[in-house]
Amino acid sequence: MNLIDVTIVNVALPSMRDGLGATDSQIEWVIAAYILSFALGLLPFGRLGDILGRTKLFLWGVAGFTAASALCGLAPNIEFLIVARIIQGLAGAMMTPQVLAIATVTFPPQERGTAFSLFGLSAGLASVCGPILGGVLVSANLFGMEWQPIFLVNIPIGIIAIVAGWFLIPRLPGHKGLRNDYLGIILFGLGIVAVVFPIVEGRAYGWPLWAFGMIAAGLVSLVLFVLWTRHRAAIGESQLLNFDLITNKQFMFGAFVTTVFASGIPGMFMVISLLLQGGFAFTPLESGLTNTPFSVGVLVASAIAGRFGSHYLRARLASSGALLVLGIGWLHFYIASVTTSIDHWAFLP
Repeated sequence: MNLIDVTIVNVALPSMRDGLGATDSQIEWVIAAYILSFALGLLPFGRLGDILGRTKLFLWGVAGFTAASALCGLAPNIEFLIVARIIQGLAGAMMTPQVLAIATVTFPPQERGTAFSLFGLSAGLASVCGPILGGVLVSANLFGMEWQPIFLVNIPIGIIAIVAGWFLIPRLPGHKGLRNDYLGIILFGLGIVAVVFPIVEGRAYGWPLWAFGMIAAGLVSLVLFVLWTRHRAAIGESQLLNFDLITNKQFMFGAFVTTVFASGIPGMFMVISLLLQGGFAFTPLESGLTNTPFSVGVLVASAIAGRFGSHYLRARLASSGALLVLGIGWLHFYIASVTTSIDHWAFLP
């Protein structure tokens, strides 16, 4: 549900903008609000799953995601939609950390590899189906609703998931003796919001001084979060993010690479969807089909890379980065050859 939602929305952005009379900045927030709230909720809800129980948090998350999807589909204006997307992102963050944790506890060690492979396969298929499903639903204009069905389709899926989860997922008890790190949550949340908000809104306001001030304050908050986490580790208290991970160079490098990738690629697909439909007069379905090969490539590459296990990590990272740059560069120069009306800096990240 999470991955389908992320990929399905891009295709419907032009229809949302026209139907709700939204500005480009507001349309950005349809994506950014979800991703930001999702990122903010992952660590706290992951910890809450340890305390209250993984199964309980998962079912709550699915229920919240389903309800938020209904709110998104019934949104009367762009402001309501953005708020609903924030709720949807938080609900997604509530259920996502529990999935792999439940699989780890439920399956014996010899079966976990198969379970994780099936999880990766389902994630890949979701990212492939999302743009196509979004294109079909928007192009079909069911009951004259245009973009709303891309959210409403989550309702029956969510209900089925709740019923199946209630009967099939074993009840995993929590550890009531654990405590959440509320100051850590505040420092982490303030840091992320203070960094992301001016990046999204800065251009619309002409990059005022306050935007750079917010970014600087956000970075300070994140540094304080690390120092606070180190302090809690030193006195033996539970941490929002295990301090051993923060000091693990391989983990931090992987997190850095993932952050760089996630900071550029999703936004690029938002720009491409707007360009294809608004600039090249593609239908939503044609736009979705155009975006699908990327997801297919990710699915195929993931299946191949999984066979190598932990071998050739540096070569795989370097070659994947080179292929990504080559593909985006090719796309950039192709678009530059057919139009001069787009800001090509949008593809730079």
